[in-house]
Amino acid sequence: MTLETTILEGVFIINNFNASDERGLFVKTFNKETFENNNIPFSIRESYFSLSKKNVIRGMHFQMPPHDHEKLVYVPIGAILDVVLDLRKESETYMKHFSVELTDNNYKSIFIPKGCAHGFKALEDNTITVYNVATEYNANADMGIKYDSFGYNWQLEAPILSNRDIDFLTFKEYMINNPF
Repeated sequence: MTLETTILEGVFIINNFNASDERGLFVKTFNKETFENNNIPFSIRESYFSLSKKNVIRGMHFQMPPHDHEKLVYVPIGAILDVVLDLRKESETYMKHFSVELTDNNYKSIFIPKGCAHGFKALEDNTITVYNVATEYNANADMGIKYDSFGYNWQLEAPILSNRDIDFLTFKEYMINNPF
């Protein structure tokens, strides 16, 4: 398991250990010691997954303080284009975004720190995305930014969206009261 830095401060791509033989495949998706050795304090409090059709966009989601959390995201089945937007005013990469493809064939994960919005576009039908988070979900702290309002080109004319995601504030509207 190795970590790669990205253009966003504190966002890492994790190249997960994997091994295959005649039985199939084994992938290690988390190792506490690897995180500690890279000065990333991360403890999993909740884990969940989503199942998405091709061209579904989920995002851009985050939790407001004090319920904000780090996320470790990976795809055991299918493929996504994963997108992170830095909302941290004190960050050197404030208001920048980054994307990476996570697939069941590249064995990569992404670590997303507090203060970043997260979303993805499913590239295949029946894609499973797993989220490991450092805090428990709090409905009152749930927040998001409209997926098409911060300059990222999703390369999709008619995405499948939830009503919740359609109704999020635009990035400009959010920036007026940005608490990070």
